[in-house]
Amino acid sequence: MTQKRCYQMLFLLILSAFILQTSSSQAANPVQERRKIIGTTEADQQLSDYFRYHTMQLANQSLKDIKNLKTWERKRVTYRKQLFEMLGLSPLPPKTDLKPEITNRITSDGFIVENLTFQSRPGLYVTGNLYRPLKQDKKLPAILYVCGHGGVKKNGISYGNKVHYQHHGEWFARNGYVCLTIDTLQLGEIEGLHHGTYREGMWWWLSRGYTPAGVEAWNCIRALDYLQSRPEVDGEKLGVTGRSGGGAYSWWIAALDERIKAAVPVAGITNLKNYVIDGAVEGHCDCMFMVNTYQWDYAQVAALVAPRPLLISNTDKDSIFPLDGVVDVYRNTMQIYELYGVPENLGLQITEGPHKDTQELRIHAFHWFNHFLKGDDSLIEMAATKFHTPEELQVFKTLPKDQKNTSIQNTFVKQASNSFPVPEDTQQWEQIIAKWKDQLLQKTFRAWPKKNDFTIKAKVETSIKNGLCLKTISFDSQKHVPLKLYLILPETLPEDGIKEVILNVLSQSEWEDITQVLAPDFPKSFQENSESTTSPKIYQKLRQKVIDQKTAVAFFAPRGVGLSSWNPDNRKQVQIRRRFYLLGQSLEGMQIWDIRRAIQEVKAQSEVSKSALILKASGDAAALCLYASLFENGVDELDLKGVPSSHHIGPALLNVLRFLDLPQTVAMAASRCPVKLNFVNTVDWKYPEKVGHKLSWDKKQLQISEK
Repeated sequence: MTQKRCYQMLFLLILSAFILQTSSSQAANPVQERRKIIGTTEADQQLSDYFRYHTMQLANQSLKDIKNLKTWERKRVTYRKQLFEMLGLSPLPPKTDLKPEITNRITSDGFIVENLTFQSRPGLYVTGNLYRPLKQDKKLPAILYVCGHGGVKKNGISYGNKVHYQHHGEWFARNGYVCLTIDTLQLGEIEGLHHGTYREGMWWWLSRGYTPAGVEAWNCIRALDYLQSRPEVDGEKLGVTGRSGGGAYSWWIAALDERIKAAVPVAGITNLKNYVIDGAVEGHCDCMFMVNTYQWDYAQVAALVAPRPLLISNTDKDSIFPLDGVVDVYRNTMQIYELYGVPENLGLQITEGPHKDTQELRIHAFHWFNHFLKGDDSLIEMAATKFHTPEELQVFKTLPKDQKNTSIQNTFVKQASNSFPVPEDTQQWEQIIAKWKDQLLQKTFRAWPKKNDFTIKAKVETSIKNGLCLKTISFDSQKHVPLKLYLILPETLPEDGIKEVILNVLSQSEWEDITQVLAPDFPKSFQENSESTTSPKIYQKLRQKVIDQKTAVAFFAPRGVGLSSWNPDNRKQVQIRRRFYLLGQSLEGMQIWDIRRAIQEVKAQSEVSKSALILKASGDAAALCLYASLFENGVDELDLKGVPSSHHIGPALLNVLRFLDLPQTVAMAASRCPVKLNFVNTVDWKYPEKVGHKLSWDKKQLQISEK
C-alpha cells in the first residue's frame, strides 16, 4: 500500500469516527428520531421500521458480491443497461439533428460567450451559454456544466439556471477551457417540470416509468454530442461538473457516457439511508432519482464511473446530502477503484459549510480538472466571478412555439402500443399472459418478497353477538407490516358448510363506514367507533346475508388504510409514497401483496377453506384486486365497482404502462375467474371484450355494466 493510500485510509477512518460520534449525539433516541420522520403513532413507527429494514437490506446487498475485477466488468455491462432503463432511456432515443442555433455572442474579459440552443429531441429545446477563450491556438478540453435549481426570473421572464451559475463557465473559459453551461428542464428559459410526485400529484409518472432525471441525462448526452461538434473542442478531453441538481445530473452522465474523462459532482448524491430513513428525500424533487426498478443503493451509480477520475464533493453541514451518506458512497465506490488499481482516481472533498455554492468547493473542482484534463497542478489563483446580466445571457426573446419542454413527461418514455395484440387462440393468449406476468414480476413487483418474510403466525380472536361470530385475524403481511382481517360467520355453522366467502378490500372511507356498522355489537374490536350512530338497517342486511344466505363476509384494509393509516398530513403522505418509490416499490404495489396475504389468511380458516372466494372492491382498490388475482390462487370471482380505466388515473405501479394497462389486466384476470365490472364506462373495456369474443368465453366470464 502506498504512503498516499495510507493517508487516505487514515483520513477516512478519522472522518467516519467523527461522523459516528456526531450522529450519535444528535440522535440519542432512535425511536424518537424515526417518529419525527413519519409521525408519532404506532402505525407511523411501524412504517419507519419497515423503511429502515428494507433500506438496510438494499444497502447491504449493494456491490457486496463484487470480489474481483472480472466479476465487476461483467456486471458493469448489466448495471449500465439497467441505469439507462431506470432513467427511461431504454430503448435509447434516436440521435436526431441537434439543429443548433447561436442567438448572440458577447466578447468579455478574455473570453467569448455564445447564447445558444439545440434540440436534444425534436421540440425538446436545451438552452445554454458556451464560454470559450478569446484567443485559442489549439483544441481545448471542454467542461459540461449542469446547473442546480437556481433559476433567475425578472418581471415574469425566466432567464434560466445558467445565469445563476455563469461564474463557473466564465472561470473555465478564462483558464483555457471551453465550457457549455446548460439549463435544466425545471427553471430553464422554457420552464418544464421536476415536481410531478413531489408537488403535483402526478403519480402516473411512476406507472409510465418516467423521471425528469432521464430528460436531464439525455440532454447531457446530446450536449456532449454538441461539444464534440465544435472545432474548438478536444473531444477526447471532456469533463462534467455541477452542484445540487447539477451534481445529480453529473452523476447520470458520468455513469452512462464514457466520453466523460473526469467528473466532479458537487452535492448531488448520498445513500438510501439518508434519503429514506433520515428523510432527506423530503428536500428533493423528482429529478434527483431514477425509477429504482432494480433496487440499487447509490454507490452503484458512482461505481459506474470507475476507473475514470471522480471527485465526490460536498460540504459538511449539507442537510439534504448529509455527510455520513456522502462518505458511505465514497467508501463503497472505493472498492471498485481499488479493483482497477487506481484508488488515486477517486477523491473525496469535504469543506465546511451548508448546502451552498462555496468558493472552497469550486477551487477543488478546478484543480481536479486541471490535473486530469491538462496535467497542470499549479495553484488556483483566480476567483470565479460573474460578468453578465441575465438579459445578456438570454437565448430566446420569444419562446419557440413547437417546444415540448413543458409537456415532455407525456411523451419522453416509450409506452406500450395502443393496439394490444388480440390472440387468435387460447395457446397464443397463454403466451401473451406469460410474457405480461413475467414483465410485471421483473419490472413492477420486483420488490415483492420471494417468500413470506414474517416469523409470527396469525393470531385469531373470536367474539359472538346476536347470532354472528366475528373472527379478528391479526397477521403480518411482511416484517413490520402487521394487519388485521375481520371475518364474519354465522354463530352456528350450517351443516352443508359456508357456500361462499366475500372478501371486501376497503378504501379509507369504506373502512370508516364498515367499522361504524360493526362497532355497536363488537365494541372491543372497533373501539374508535363504539359510539356509532349508523343506521341498524345496514347491520341487519349484513346479518341476514351471513345467516340466511350461508355466506361469510370478510373485511380487509391493506397497509396505509384503516388501523394502519399513517400521518394524515398531506405533505407527509406524499413523502411516504416517495420513500416506497426510492426502494423500488410503490405503495399500491405493496398493497397488492397485502391483498394476496389476506387471501391466504382467509383460505387458512377452516370454516371457509373450501368455500368459493369472491374478491370485492371499488375504485383503485378494485384495480389492485385484479393484480392480486393474477398471482394468487383461490379467487373464484371478482366483483369490482368503478375500476379506473387506466393507470394514468388509477393506482401507481412502477413501469406498468410500458407494457400494458388496466384493460389488459382485466382480460388476464377474466381468463382465471369470472369478472364483474360495475359502474364503469363500457367503451373503456373493448379490449377484454375482444379477447373474450375471440376465445369464445361464456357470458358470465366477463360482465360489464355502467350501473
